[in-house]
Formats: sequence, C-alpha cells, structure tokens
Amino acid sequence: MERNLWNSLISNLPNPHFLQTYEWGQVKAKYGWEPIYLVWDRDGRMKEATSIGSLASFAFYPSAAALVLKRQIIRNGFAARLSLLYSPKGPLMDWANEPLRSHVLDDLQSFAKKQGAIFLKMDPDVVLGMGIPASEEEVINHNGRAVMSVLKRRRWKYSSDQIQFKNTLLIDVTPSEEDMLARMKQKTRYNVRLAEKKGVTLRVGTQDDLPMLYKMYAETSVRDGFVIRDEGYYKTVWQLFMENTKSPVFTKHPSGTRHQSDTVPIANYELPFTEPLIAEVDGEPVAAISVFYFAGRAYYVYGMSRDKHREKMPTYLLQWEAMKRAKAKGCTRYDLWGAPEVFDESDSMWGVYRFKEGLGGKVVRTLGAWDFASRPLWYKMYSEIIPRLLNVMRSRGKAQTKQSLGA
Repeated sequence: MERNLWNSLISNLPNPHFLQTYEWGQVKAKYGWEPIYLVWDRDGRMKEATSIGSLASFAFYPSAAALVLKRQIIRNGFAARLSLLYSPKGPLMDWANEPLRSHVLDDLQSFAKKQGAIFLKMDPDVVLGMGIPASEEEVINHNGRAVMSVLKRRRWKYSSDQIQFKNTLLIDVTPSEEDMLARMKQKTRYNVRLAEKKGVTLRVGTQDDLPMLYKMYAETSVRDGFVIRDEGYYKTVWQLFMENTKSPVFTKHPSGTRHQSDTVPIANYELPFTEPLIAEVDGEPVAAISVFYFAGRAYYVYGMSRDKHREKMPTYLLQWEAMKRAKAKGCTRYDLWGAPEVFDESDSMWGVYRFKEGLGGKVVRTLGAWDFASRPLWYKMYSEIIPRLLNVMRSRGKAQTKQSLGA
C-alpha cells in the first residue's frame, strides 16, 4: 500500500514527524491541498512524485524526503500557475550533512520555481537550543545556528506566519515511572494523585466518541478563546489516523527483519496512529486528549475539557496516563506540542507552558518556519502589501490558508 511505502521511507530518516506522513497528506488533500512527495537517493538526486508507487525503487533507503503540500491560489488568466507550497516539519534529513543539505536546498528552490509558487515554506525540526534563552539551563545547538546562517545566505526569510509551534517541550519517557513522577513538580504530582483519589477514571476512546470529543473541544475553544475548525475536519483527522490501529502490526528486530504481531501497534512501526484518552467522573466524560504516535515519538496535539469537575484535576491524570502509554508503546519522547515564543508572562501561552513544565517537560527551540520567495514581487504583495491595504482579505483569505495548514 502507498501509505506503508511512504511511511517506511521516512521513518528511518532523522526526526521523522507525523506531519510528514502519508496520512497527513491525505487529510490536507481533502481540504484543497495537493500532496507531493520528494525523495533524495544516496547520491543526492531528487525524485518527485504525486503517486508513491513510483518511489519503490528507493528500496527504503533515501537520504532525505519531504512531503510538500501545494495549493493553487489563482487559477485563470496570466497568473494561472500561482501557488503556495509548504513542507510541514520537513524536509527530513541530516541537516549537519553539508553536501546533502546543499543538494536538498538547491532542489527545493528549483522545485518552487518550477511549480510557479509564490513561495515555499518549511519548518523542519532543526534545533537551535535547549532550555529557556539566557537561563542557566540553556544549551546552544551550533549546527542549528549554522543552518540558519545558510538559509539567510540563500535568501530564505524567517516567516511572519509560523504555522506550527516553533518551540515545544519534550518529556523523556525512557526512565521508570517512579523517576518520571519524581521529575514532575510537586504540585503537578499532587494533582495527579488527587485526580486518582477523587475517582477520575480513564479509558481509550473509539470512533463512536468522536461527536462527543468535538463538542467538548468546541466548548473548550469558547472558554479559552482560541479558534477551531468545523467538526468534519477533526473527524477526518481522527478517523484517518485511528484507522491504522486496525492494520496488521509488524515489529522490528535488530536483524532488520519484521514479523506480524497480534499486539496493539507499537511506536516504532511505520504506520502513524492516534488514540483519544477520555477522563470520566461517574461515567460522564469531563476531559480528553488526542495523542498521536509515529516512529518512536508521541505527540499531545488536541486537549479538551469541561468546566464540570475541573477541581478533580482530570487533565493532570490524562497527561500522566499518556506518558505511561507512550512508554509502553516503545516511544522515547512525548512531545507536549507547543511552548511560548517569548518566555515570560506577556506570552499568551505562558499559563499552558507552566502546566507543561510541571509535567517534567524540557524546552526545545527550533528553527521555525522559513520562506523561499521564488516570485519575490508576488511574495511582497502577499506578505506585506495586501495585508496592509486589504486587512479584510487577510483575515478571510490568508488567515484561512494559514489555519488550513496547521494541525
């Protein structure tokens, strides 16, 4: 199957991400984006495909890969080929490999021009540093700084539209459960125990729960003041990724061979999947999270809760359960999906950050989104002139484009 081939290709590359999977491309395909698959062989030669079957000759050993999403924005007249390109969390490769990096960036820039794109946006997980800037815990990643310098020399621009979170918090789930609990802040650990004592119970959701989950998510968005999409979008995401839990499971062995298993999917298998975790009080759902798994990493992407029974701290117990399940499924890291851009109380995510930090998460700061303007004049109009002169167009058009790209 196509999904198996693509996911297998990328799962062995550095920092494979669920936003680069075949399933994510299919989600976006239902909402106006065309998925294009780029692969580089061991000699740095690029192959482009809209059908993954033609990539079989790479025999699962590429040197780099990128899922690129394409959207036409003008379809008639002299500008019929104008489009936008975006590679979410891609391309995937060893960014410290200078010859490979040069090949890939050359090819991406040529590809953007060939596609008639106004710009190509990318936001790979290239780490700039660990810890809060200017703190005692900060560790600078010199390779990340070198990549940033290369992009500037190549006239890539740091984007004013950061589609995904630039910063996040990661939890190492390889230690014992006792050590993971000990790493939490005292108040967080207390709230986990409080939820258990107050009778909060947890269960794994099914597709029958999806209408309820969306209703709870909508309630959360109104209360906390963030914008969400329509119900159909989230059902598409959840159903596509939940479908993989029904597929045959293959576990990997040091020899490189695989065998079919009857167990639940483990995180180092090529197929990404998701499961909703639901917290209940007396059988009534009061909070939930949706956790995605791919290639040894778990991601907390969507969280929702009701006002009822919030004093019983169900969200803390949900996160603790997610950490334990990630560990049991073979993950090494649990990504808490988002941290402030500026690490002080002025940032809108400060409260969320304090909650995540309490779980034992460590700040990871990445490169963020960068744009290659293959058509500089159109890019200037799109990113500067139109937003200033036509604010209504920006809010209804560009903001919708940005929203449709994110998770």
